[in-house]
Amino acid sequence: MELPQNVVIVGAGIAGLTTSLGLHRLGIQSLVLESSSNLRTTGFAFSTWTNAWKALDAIGLGDYLRNLHQRIDEVVAISSVTGQPDAKIFLKSKGKHGEHEVRCVRRKLLLEALAQELPHGTIRFSSKVVSIDQSDYFKLVYLDDGTIIKTKVLIGCDGVNSVVTKWLGFEKPIFTGRSAMRAYTNFNAKHGYAPKFLQFFGNGFRAGLLPCDETTIYWFFTHSDNKLEEDPAKWKQFVLSKLENASYEQLRKVVEATEIDSIMPSHLTYRNPWELLWRNASKGNVCVAGDAFHPMTPDLGQGGCSALEDGVVLARCLAEALKEDQVIGDKEEYERIEVGLKKYAAERKWRGFQLVTTSYLVGIIQQSDGKLLSFLRDNVLAKFLAGLFLKIPDFDCGNLKNKFSS
Repeated sequence: MELPQNVVIVGAGIAGLTTSLGLHRLGIQSLVLESSSNLRTTGFAFSTWTNAWKALDAIGLGDYLRNLHQRIDEVVAISSVTGQPDAKIFLKSKGKHGEHEVRCVRRKLLLEALAQELPHGTIRFSSKVVSIDQSDYFKLVYLDDGTIIKTKVLIGCDGVNSVVTKWLGFEKPIFTGRSAMRAYTNFNAKHGYAPKFLQFFGNGFRAGLLPCDETTIYWFFTHSDNKLEEDPAKWKQFVLSKLENASYEQLRKVVEATEIDSIMPSHLTYRNPWELLWRNASKGNVCVAGDAFHPMTPDLGQGGCSALEDGVVLARCLAEALKEDQVIGDKEEYERIEVGLKKYAAERKWRGFQLVTTSYLVGIIQQSDGKLLSFLRDNVLAKFLAGLFLKIPDFDCGNLKNKFSS
């Protein structure tokens, strides 16, 4: 038995739910397939920059999430070699697209906000996609429970190990040789930390912290050790062993106060940026978004932000393709969908290339413990790198409706 759907989105992460909500705002229903039994809240939090707030405003969630998260006033980059601030970025300045805005958003709160705005039944949990097939102008999506869904549009937002991305012919993401630990600390009272994003880099690691609100702080630690300990207590101890210098005092106190089950380790992967240029993110009535399209290292804090951008652009392009009211033939509809998805892919290709490439290079430079690169970073490149943290997010993905739309 085949269940018919107009639009199927695989993955109820940031990109998938943003796309679904964007389509809903434009009057188009979608079905979101999520393999887990509930919303995936791993990752805890992420830095949400100006470009992300433009996207959140476009789907109508910006003000709600602003009220739940503290605004960051300043980014301070501190060299792990010298222990001194190499650069400071004051965030209450203006760029091409208005005033810069940075907050650290709890992933759980974001996903819940996205899901709550969707019609009941939009998300189908415990629905793992095992294969994809073609049926005339439709795609057949096979689930592990035996269900077959027949859809006019298939969108893959199913992360770095995406089934849809594999179907499009993309290679597996590349391991960078670096690993990360991400965590949040809940003090259950006012933590007293200033609204600053502190970053420490060099000596083989990169680390940082920033408040989410008055009681919780998010922190991260990336390093070049390829092995991840199985014992969670050893993860925490490893980080603390790297933070014995007095210049890390604020970060060390936060790590010490972190519960073991609030630490998430992971290997860092990314998409070969050249593959984004020579391989298509869409094929016929299929496309990908978010980490399924352009997985990147976290060194610019743009993974979640770019997923929000993708969702808005994809919803806009697809809605333009599906906006006609009259009944048309399958071939006509298929061709119009194909054009819409190609438009999305073309609009996001170079943006994805820029983010993946820049994130990877910034991570290598900031984490390096080589003498020459450390010298150049601390004495020549510091202000340039700091500037990237404002330049890259100074971007507006636009509203849901094209300015030429009626």
